[in-house]
Amino acid sequence: MPRPRPSDPRPAPDTTSDVIRWAAFSCVLVPVVLLWYGTSLAGAAGTAFGLAAVTAACRVLLRRSERCAAQRGGRHTKGQSPVD
Repeated sequence: MPRPRPSDPRPAPDTTSDVIRWAAFSCVLVPVVLLWYGTSLAGAAGTAFGLAAVTAACRVLLRRSERCAAQRGGRHTKGQSPVD
């Protein structure tokens, strides 16, 4: 009887990139919808700028969080995590 081959480990999905892609999509979609419903161009541009700033800040924080988690070896460190 042949031995079953171990399955190849799949890389973890990059959820941060997915979140950032959706946020960037929203940075484009929201001003377009605002213009469609009659908001001024300046108002839509201001909204786009604000959303882009928030998206950039969130991207920086998410990437920093990933690096810290990788350095510490993930969520559970030395069994001192209060939540399992």
